[in-house]
Amino acid sequence: QVQLVESGGGLVQAGGSLRLSCAASGRTFSSYTMGWFRQAPGKEREFVAAISRSGDSTTYANSLKGRCKISRDNDKNTVYLQMNSLKPEDTAVYFCAARWGPLNDYASTYNYWGQGTHVTVSS
Repeated sequence: QVQLVESGGGLVQAGGSLRLSCAASGRTFSSYTMGWFRQAPGKEREFVAAISRSGDSTTYANSLKGRCKISRDNDKNTVYLQMNSLKPEDTAVYFCAARWGPLNDYASTYNYWGQGTHVTVSS
């Protein structure tokens, strides 16, 4: 089992940047594919980005492609999401998640979830 704790959210102006972090407990972090999802008020949770266990492969949602980068440090048991050129529509709670198995953008396939970190982008 793995526990996930996100940090780095906050209030930022449109056009600004944020770097989210997700720290994982346990010794098997490198065994998990890691993903970031987000949920805006009144909307369903949606996929943002995912990274393979080794970090060699990544995938992104079209809405954020080119504006964000997912990375991981397996020595530090941490996954990151760097977001640039933020827009008000990026306002949401951002969750990190872990799953056994290969890269995937379906939330239902992720086994473990953090509590989320709030990102608010003002216009």
